This record gives sequence, structure tokens and C-alpha cells, in this order.
Amino acid sequence: MPDPRHGDDRRPRTSRRHDTAPLPVPWWLPVPAVLGGLFVLVPVAAMVGRVDWGSFVALVTSPASVTALGLSLGTAAATTGIAFVLGYPLAVLFARSTSRWVGAARAVVLLPLVLPPVVGGLALLAAYGRIGPVGAFLDAHGLRIAFTTTAVVIAQVFVSMPFLVSSVEGALRVGGDRLERVAATLGAGPTRTFLTVTTPRVLPGIVSGLVLCFARALGEFGATLTFAGSLEGVTRTLPLEIYLQRELDPDTAVALALVLVVVAVVVIGASSLRTRGVAT
Repeated sequence: MPDPRHGDDRRPRTSRRHDTAPLPVPWWLPVPAVLGGLFVLVPVAAMVGRVDWGSFVALVTSPASVTALGLSLGTAAATTGIAFVLGYPLAVLFARSTSRWVGAARAVVLLPLVLPPVVGGLALLAAYGRIGPVGAFLDAHGLRIAFTTTAVVIAQVFVSMPFLVSSVEGALRVGGDRLERVAATLGAGPTRTFLTVTTPRVLPGIVSGLVLCFARALGEFGATLTFAGSLEGVTRTLPLEIYLQRELDPDTAVALALVLVVVAVVVIGASSLRTRGVAT
């Protein structure tokens, strides 16, 4: 006869084994899943096949290419930091506020997700250009934004911050606010609750949002070209350099495109591992 003292211990262990078992999926589901994967993989593989490997290193290490890559990485990193400082509070307010205006505010903040990048660039130019309301004020004080490196960062923040806001808000809504309410009943103030409860709990969502933001900023083209132009060493990021080389030297364009793909894969892969570590 089983020892009743161990009966309760055995059932939770069995339950945990069942909880970790993979859930069954419909037999037909892998078919569209594989097609979806191939839809992305085939163009990338075709591009890899077109690379001139004999001159690959020389193509991607030319002064113009190195300058464009460095500018892209630097502006994308700055964009990610700014988007976090501005976007994380927005995500928290959207997830926690009960105001009827939250929906309208969310729609405005997430608007760049559906706007064509060129339209976003025109909107930024209208606001921050020399005749725009903000740009004219700054120009009168000796500050010019349009067609500078600052314009590149602004354009990238405009198009990429919604990815961070959406990711973090989703994580906050899924997790609920029970832990924050418990912390408040134990005497923790709003700031302490925000820093010690809310932020650590949604850290995987924050990491995912930051990665999406960085990747989107790294590949930004339309808004940057419209608002910042294509000045070598100043505003010509790697996507703009690829577009320029597409007409002048297709081999260089393909090689640089592959570099951009590799950087994106490394960033996303590393963040995926980091997110799993944080979640566990």
C-alpha cells in the first residue's frame, strides 16, 4: 500500500510532467508552417547564391560601406535607447490607464506601424524642417535638424518606437496587475512598485520590444531618405548605401545586403536566447 505521507508529493510531480509535455497540433498544420518558412528562406538563400564570394571582403570593407554600417549601428543603438525612455512609460500608461482617451492615444502612437515610411518622412519634414513649426523655432536658435544625423535618429525613433510600445503593453496586459496591487497593499509606493515589480516582471517583453525596435531602426529606409537625405558619413545609413550601390555596383549591393541580414540574424538570435533566460 502506498505511503499516504507521499501521496500528495507524487501527484504534483506527475502533473508537472504532463504540463511540460508538448501539446498536440493538427496533422495538417506543418504544411502551411513549412511553406511560410520557405517563403522567407528562399529569397534569402537566392541572395546568398548571388554573392561574389571572391571579392566579398573587399566589397564590404570599402570606406563607404564601413562608414554606412557604422552609422547604421550607431543610430540604431541611439534610437533603441531613446525609444525605451519614451516608449516604456507610454506602454505602462496604455496598459494601466482606464481613461476613455487611451484608445485614441494608442492609435496615434502606433500609427507609424501602418504608415508608408515615406509618408512618415514627409510628416517629420513638415514638423522639423526649416519651415516647420518645430524646425523654424530651432533654426532661429541656430539648430538645424533636417538632413543631419539627428534627423536619422528621429526618423528611426518615429518608425520603430511603436514596436516597443506594442510588445511591452502586450506583456503587461497578459500578466495583469495583481502583483502591483499586492505591493501597494504592503506599503510600496508607485515608483518603487514600478521599478521593483512591474519592470522585472515584463523584462522578457521589454527585451523583445528593444530587439524589434533595433532591427526596425537598422533597416529603416523611406523615412530616413525623405527626412535626412543621403549624405555620406552623415545620413547615408547601410540601407541607403545598398540602394545607391544597386544602381552603381549590384555585386556590392548584394554583399552589403547580406551583411545587413547577418547582423539582424545575430541580434534576433542573441535576444531570443536572452529572453528565454530572463523568462526562466
